[in-house]
Amino acid sequence: MNKSFSIYLDLVRFTAACLVYLWHSNKRLLMVDVPPAASFGHSAVVVFFVLSGYVIAYVTDQKEKDWASYAASRLSRVYSVAVPTLLLTVLLDAIGRPLFPALYTYPFDQFALRTLGSLLMLNEVWLVSITSFSNVPYWSIAFESWYYIIFGVAMFVPKPWRAPALLACGLIIGPKILLLLPVWWAGVWLYRWRWLAQTSQAFCGCLVVLSVLGIVGYHELAIYKAPALWTEQWLGTPLYEKLSFAKLFLDDYLLAMLVFCNFAGVRGIADSLAPLLLRIERPVRWLAGYTFTLYLLHQPLLLFWAAVIRGRPETPVYWVEVTVLTALSVVAVGQVTESRRHALRLVIERQLRRAQLHWRSRRAANAAF
Repeated sequence: MNKSFSIYLDLVRFTAACLVYLWHSNKRLLMVDVPPAASFGHSAVVVFFVLSGYVIAYVTDQKEKDWASYAASRLSRVYSVAVPTLLLTVLLDAIGRPLFPALYTYPFDQFALRTLGSLLMLNEVWLVSITSFSNVPYWSIAFESWYYIIFGVAMFVPKPWRAPALLACGLIIGPKILLLLPVWWAGVWLYRWRWLAQTSQAFCGCLVVLSVLGIVGYHELAIYKAPALWTEQWLGTPLYEKLSFAKLFLDDYLLAMLVFCNFAGVRGIADSLAPLLLRIERPVRWLAGYTFTLYLLHQPLLLFWAAVIRGRPETPVYWVEVTVLTALSVVAVGQVTESRRHALRLVIERQLRRAQLHWRSRRAANAAF
């Protein structure tokens, strides 16, 4: 991957996580005024999905050539942050709820079901929606984990078993996660569509400009309202609501196309942007290293610090205090989550390869008889 384009993707990743934070911090008990860009939260998740598909297509093409390395990387990436996040969410909620009950409008019951569903990434299968306590953003990692599995099956399962395995995945996860699969797969298409990598810089520049204008116009003109209304009328309100985070799938398809065009365009002009992007590489890489922790843990942290401080929402000081403490907490937690991911990956890959060798030896022994 072009180094300049890689820096841009890291910058986009961190910016998207900050937009999701702004979305969830848009609470009147925290600040009377609406934070800037607070309406871009769900759209930022779409950016994450497209970006994730692109990166996974890249690493399986260039680095993770077999199922063991792929599985180890995905498992370590997800669970190095997901497990500490779930533990901290329960702890932070247990402390914060009594301090500021009105701030916590999220469930705090059925601990075994919510924890097990979250750990197994089953909290959004079919028409089920099991909230991970106050950690509402956790839904997207459940979607993304299944996209990892589906992609891994498509890449590494032997051909005779591939279609049945993919069908089994679809039967397990149901319609919600499948509805947003094209959004994630758009990133895979972008990486593999070689024609886009050979277009002129002028064409790519036009893609960047048009995509930025499209994304801004999508929000400023509230274009997303019409497809959402059509979907609700078509499906009926009860089924529409049961789709939960996937109910805006038509809007998400439109936004995914705009993000696709933006990434395709920037990739084409990345060399021209290199002087600027290389200059900011170090801070961007450092910030991007905490993106996953920021995304998965920000809501429990902001609720906790808001409950502890219990400030006055009439001025932005309260919101700023909570935001700073949340950011510092993310950096602290990130030292034992994302920064340890590579060590966990090595352990998992070692165990998977041992299991693979054991299975092969048993198969050879059985064949000998």
